[in-house]
Amino acid sequence: MGIQAAMDRVTGAATIVEALRAADDLAFEAGRDPGVRTLRVLSAALSGDDDIAAIAAVHALSEMFDEQAAARLVSLLDDPRPYIHEHAAWALGQGLPRFSAIARLIALVERGGFTGMLAQRTLEKWSVAAGDVLAVALESVLAVSAQSTDAAGRARLVETLGLVRQSSATRTLLTIARTDTEAVEVREAAVAALGQRSGEPGVRRALEDLVAADGPLSDHARLAVIDLEPALAHTTRDTSSGLTVAQLFLHADIDPSLSAAGAGDNGGIATLLVRLGDALTHEPGTVERVLTLSRGSISQATTDLLDVASQSSGHVYGHVPLAPHPTPSAAAWPLRVRARRGIRRLLRAAGHIDVLHLRMADVGSLAAADVARELGIPTVFTLAPDPHGVIQSLDRSGTLTRENFGQTDLAEHFWFRTSLVRSLAGSASHSVLFPRQNLADDMRSLVGVDIDSVPERHTIVAEGVDLEVVDRAVALVSAGATDADPALRELAYLVGGLAPDRRDLPLIVSVGRMHRVKGMATLAETWAGSALSERANLLIIGGDLENPSLDEREQLDRIELAVPSAERATRGLILAGHRPNDIAARWVAAARLGIPGRVSGQGVYVCASIKEEFGIALLEALATGMVVVAPDGGGPATYVADQDTGFLTATWDTLALKEATHRALDRAALADPAIAERARTMVAERFTIQAMAAALAPVYRRVAEQEAELVRAAGAA
Repeated sequence: MGIQAAMDRVTGAATIVEALRAADDLAFEAGRDPGVRTLRVLSAALSGDDDIAAIAAVHALSEMFDEQAAARLVSLLDDPRPYIHEHAAWALGQGLPRFSAIARLIALVERGGFTGMLAQRTLEKWSVAAGDVLAVALESVLAVSAQSTDAAGRARLVETLGLVRQSSATRTLLTIARTDTEAVEVREAAVAALGQRSGEPGVRRALEDLVAADGPLSDHARLAVIDLEPALAHTTRDTSSGLTVAQLFLHADIDPSLSAAGAGDNGGIATLLVRLGDALTHEPGTVERVLTLSRGSISQATTDLLDVASQSSGHVYGHVPLAPHPTPSAAAWPLRVRARRGIRRLLRAAGHIDVLHLRMADVGSLAAADVARELGIPTVFTLAPDPHGVIQSLDRSGTLTRENFGQTDLAEHFWFRTSLVRSLAGSASHSVLFPRQNLADDMRSLVGVDIDSVPERHTIVAEGVDLEVVDRAVALVSAGATDADPALRELAYLVGGLAPDRRDLPLIVSVGRMHRVKGMATLAETWAGSALSERANLLIIGGDLENPSLDEREQLDRIELAVPSAERATRGLILAGHRPNDIAARWVAAARLGIPGRVSGQGVYVCASIKEEFGIALLEALATGMVVVAPDGGGPATYVADQDTGFLTATWDTLALKEATHRALDRAALADPAIAERARTMVAERFTIQAMAAALAPVYRRVAEQEAELVRAAGAA
């Protein structure tokens, strides 16, 4: 193609998603022809005002085996544009160690954040060839900053030193772990790193002494001692017996009761993993054990190891200790190393994992993929156009442009996440896809994956809901014994707290995380600023209202501007916060059927998400018989019967969202039981959790069998 033609494709792409895909071709051409002309084209792009072309040029430089290109890439670490030096820190990891960049990368690590994670990742790659040099550099910085008040920054440096595998780093780690005057979090980083240094003199004794001291580091030292134990060889076994499947979502506090559903990042994925793990192990056959990993405390992590090691069947839960307090997914990338160590520890404790299922491009999947490669575990990846769908929606709305992409990328990490999707899909033994209209075309145009080229490596599997939970909720409300149920009494109390003239109005309900992608603030703004607020009250179920995360705070602030707290009762807004899944199900049922004299029926359910790959809460609302409003792309478009069981619309367009919600209220007012029956029948026939488990089990079996055959073939060779 040539470097100029490749750059023209980047700058001339009709959409941002297309431009991101064209950047890969630009990097390839730069590596194929690393000449003076190529360097000029890339330098020109770096000087322009097209952020996408500039970032593409950064990554293209990393593919050039050329000293001038390498020097130019290193110089970008000092670029005044934060997004350029962030991408330079990432791109440098593609090449050989550059000693002139080490000091600047260490400074970025100390500063932290997503950029610090990328810099640390690059240094970790370089440590294979230049570990001793890195150890000396890091030790020098640690010596100079010994009196620093930035304990978090110092802890990041110690963690990075722990990634240097050479023995030269051990002495400093031991010293820091034993030094009482060091901040606890700095010593914790040293202790965790020592757990990765089996066989090094003095390490085990030092850790055992810390355990015996019963001080603030005892729990961390205990886990580190466990980490020192040699890993069992991950050999294949007879795949005709029941399989062990691992799945994870590290941004949620997952437990069998789903007690934290809707808080922080405890959304539909957390509900799904609990229900799916139960369904997979309920029937004897393919899957004997499911291990579900989520975040948790260090004390939970220690206890879980015994459960994971001792339970050979059923649904087992393991927790990975990350930060002291829950961290939103967008801010969790710096926890990569902790996540990797915690995941490795649990998978090793399990004894044998046949398949590891990864579901999204987040820090958990990034870390788990590393562990899977290390332990030789085959992966299944749920391939979806995420964040591609969000990028497309923001592009269409004019919110995301070539001129502001760099600043947006600093917060959203779109470039890295799209790259991670390709990497996870490329290394997976099998990909699972959600049903959607024009699936093959969307995968090709948005993600750049041709699922028709090797169709046997891809399977379409719809997500599912637990109909028993929904049916129990509907039966309870229909029976009329609502006063006996605490959840329904609470809903009646909340509605009773509204102004008297509003209590007979139907409810517009939305359930989910309080996150900008879920559109909760957009829904509140649309409702408050239109005649919708005269027709119905708005009930939002989700979010930690007492201790909101940054994402939740952003949504709550926008809602506060639209409807100040003091006016909620008179204007009809109820922010209920997160509720367990079964309580949310009862409230949705009550919004449709009503509670005589307390809550009006004929309500509607609105999903205002910018994108929704599938939509568990939306399916549950349909199973309840609610008329719904949903995004006109992604998964909902495959199961919402437009103009019948619901209305599909461009949810990012507030005018379109308003109109669709008005039409939904009109249709719900018909109180036609046939509409509800059609919606529930559709869910029962196509989207139960049992059907999902039945579809996934053969995929897991096939992957395990293929891996066993691969091992046999490799051994024979």
